[in-house]
Amino acid sequence: MARLSPYHRRLFIFLSVATFFEGYDFMALTQILPNLRADMGLPPEAGGYLVGVINLGTVLAFLLVRQADRWGRKRLLTITIGGYTILTALSGLAPNVYVFAMLQLAARVFLIAEWATSMVIAAEEFPPERRGMVIGVIQGASSLGAVTCAGVVPFLLETEWGWRSVYFVGVIPLVLLAYARRGLKESDRFTELKAAKGELRGSFFRIWRSPYRRRMLQLAAIWALTYVCTQNGVTFWKEFAVAERGLTDHQVGAAISIAAVAAMPLVFYAGKLLDQVGRKPGAAIIFGLGSLGVFLCYSLEGQWPLTAALVLGIFGASATLPALNAFTTELFPTELRGDAFAWSNNVLGRIGYVISPVAVGFAAGELGSWGPVIQATTIFPILALGLIFWLLPETNGKSLEETSAL
Repeated sequence: MARLSPYHRRLFIFLSVATFFEGYDFMALTQILPNLRADMGLPPEAGGYLVGVINLGTVLAFLLVRQADRWGRKRLLTITIGGYTILTALSGLAPNVYVFAMLQLAARVFLIAEWATSMVIAAEEFPPERRGMVIGVIQGASSLGAVTCAGVVPFLLETEWGWRSVYFVGVIPLVLLAYARRGLKESDRFTELKAAKGELRGSFFRIWRSPYRRRMLQLAAIWALTYVCTQNGVTFWKEFAVAERGLTDHQVGAAISIAAVAAMPLVFYAGKLLDQVGRKPGAAIIFGLGSLGVFLCYSLEGQWPLTAALVLGIFGASATLPALNAFTTELFPTELRGDAFAWSNNVLGRIGYVISPVAVGFAAGELGSWGPVIQATTIFPILALGLIFWLLPETNGKSLEETSAL
């Protein structure tokens, strides 16, 4: 197995730290949601609408992600880290829910573009036999961000600044990360492509006119189906646990922290699993356990049974990402890799991410319960898994030139 160079190791750490904030931000919103609603006088169903609006940023991130194929991976990563840092600080100063929603929507644009760019760099810069492991560990850093956020939020909520302090604290390491990015180099594959083709320009719909349109649409459907469950299973669990199981803020924080810590070895192993058994068998394990975990998270009673179920729920929400990231970055050529990720994930795939919280929040309001609604979403990752086995080729251990060939 190829050894990682000193630069590869530094890059590995940098991308992992950058992705840490994807998990921190995702968990921050889920943890402060009841407190934010109370502070701003919003009804329970408004939480679903707020999450839906903020998640529009994950779709608009498309406008930035596709620029990776024109501006370069390094430049885009620099822009996204800087933009996210500024918007995170401003979110803590939001005077009302409308300003908060717009700031967080914009923050998600930069955050998701940073995450997607990190995955593209990881796929292009690391050896094929370690690609799954690297993508998995970088995505696992997101779980570490979620653990950190879940652990500190209950204490930050008791400070003078309340939920706002969650965003103020998150800015400090982001500033350090913005400084550390100075040692980052452009990916070799993009450098070679630009040297061969000069200034890279492409039309907005170029992938739609390429032979890769069908593959992009297949991945978009898989992303969308997966998000319907993973996005809502974690986002609304605190609402469910507090309102329907009687847990306190500290109990919920403890449950999420314990479950996230317990899930982390599994999440970090997920990428290696994809390298060891293959992308498809690994996806079967990950998607199956994740769906089971979410179902149990909204079925069981008592703090400890729920915490145990949450281990699998968090594992599923986290580990499905390296599996799909691997397919999405491996199945397209260098000149279309950013475009393909942008269209399949940020535009079409995020339809399930954006619309489902609104639909789930509405349905839960009508039924007066989160449990049955979230339980019903667990069928969607199983459908996504079926499409993976039916439509996608196995990419494990192959070069990007092999995996991107039609």
